[in-house]
Amino acid sequence: MSETRIPLAGVIGSPIAHSRSPQLHRHWLQAYGVRGFYIPMEVASADLEQVLRTLPKMGFVGVNITIPHKEAVLGLADLVTDRATLIGAANTLIFRTDGKIHADNTDGYGFLENLRAGAPDWKAEDGAAVVLGAGGAARAVIVALLDVGVPKIILTNRTRSRAEKLQADFGNRVQVVDWVQAGNALEQAALVVNTSSLGMVGHPEMRVPLDGLRRDAVVTDLVYNPLKTKLLEAAEAKGCRTVDGLGMLLHQGVPGFERWFGPRPAVTEATRRAVLA
Repeated sequence: MSETRIPLAGVIGSPIAHSRSPQLHRHWLQAYGVRGFYIPMEVASADLEQVLRTLPKMGFVGVNITIPHKEAVLGLADLVTDRATLIGAANTLIFRTDGKIHADNTDGYGFLENLRAGAPDWKAEDGAAVVLGAGGAARAVIVALLDVGVPKIILTNRTRSRAEKLQADFGNRVQVVDWVQAGNALEQAALVVNTSSLGMVGHPEMRVPLDGLRRDAVVTDLVYNPLKTKLLEAAEAKGCRTVDGLGMLLHQGVPGFERWFGPRPAVTEATRRAVLA
């Protein structure tokens, strides 16, 4: 890329108007004085490959990928990290100067960094984690938790077969329980993670009974609209430490920004304010 060429990045999904990533990256571009741009792009599945092959020729250095393209891009990338392969999805693409597309997944990294920032005294060896939901986000969370040494993950999903698929992929440290038993499973939990859309604006509320929740448990919700979900409110009322989902979005953006634009950005209170504005 010539010295005078302005680096471009963006986020690709369908729909995309709701994404907070443009606010995040524009804030960092301004904060670090980088002459670059970050653009939301709505792209249909049928056009995804053509768009990805064209963007580097237009000065794009990489893109974030969101629903529904996170799995499909693995088949279009030239190089895929072990982490993205294990999760079965990518959220960050780097367009290399040799023309190759490099795919990575930073969701698990973002999840752990957010958890450590919000509950600094949480330790993997504290005990089991209960994971609610079995979609793509759950895969990233499970890989991250197994990586840092959580002894057992109790996984529950409204459709049991989806949870069993994850158990088959990740092995015997993952134990599946029926959705109706989720409340009972909480008695074992040092950490509770909601990876489902329950509790999000426009979605049904989380109905899992929290009676069995331990007061020393950490509860985190990947939903960040609303910022304080009913799950987090109820956990807080029981005396639990809670971590909202916004920080995961902020932290997962750090590695991509660094690869595309140069500086490694910090997640600060100003970053949160910029994204919530």
